[in-house]
Amino acid sequence: SVGKTSLLHQFVHKTFHEDYRTTLGASILSKHIMVDNTPLKLQIWDTGGQERFRSMVSTFYKGSDGCMLTFDVTDLESFEALDDWREDFLEKIIPTEQGFPMVVLGNKIDLNERQVSKETASFWCKEKDIPYFEVSAKNDINVVQAFETLARQALSRYQEILENYLTDSIKLTPDDQPKKKCC
Repeated sequence: SVGKTSLLHQFVHKTFHEDYRTTLGASILSKHIMVDNTPLKLQIWDTGGQERFRSMVSTFYKGSDGCMLTFDVTDLESFEALDDWREDFLEKIIPTEQGFPMVVLGNKIDLNERQVSKETASFWCKEKDIPYFEVSAKNDINVVQAFETLARQALSRYQEILENYLTDSIKLTPDDQPKKKCC
């Protein structure tokens, strides 16, 4: 109940509803965006965040290009669970890499009952070199910026992989002229 579904609907449909039900397993939303003059189609998996769904939703991590971890700034327990969710995600992606595209969202900044300070969350993210965004799905604060940052990270990673693949590939033509041999 940290507001993942609300954030996704705000980003994709520009709508907010107070009465979302718990996500069972996962649902998928998609959106076309432009990032650095590159058209991208984002396929966004909204996974159930409750502990009882963890083993099921972790199967959706493989093959992903980025991860958005979200907590509720009015719920300290949801912030404290970030380490477990991050580690679970990093263990399941293939290949495992610490620099995997990831952002953290502190949602519900429009509410007054704050339990996690901006400084605390920023420090946690800085230690792990993860961008942090204070967001409100309800008031549409920083939602687009967070998604675009993650998309930009994923695009950059993809371009690096493509560049490395092309430059490190096996060359099928010899560097110098072939030597002619007689039969």
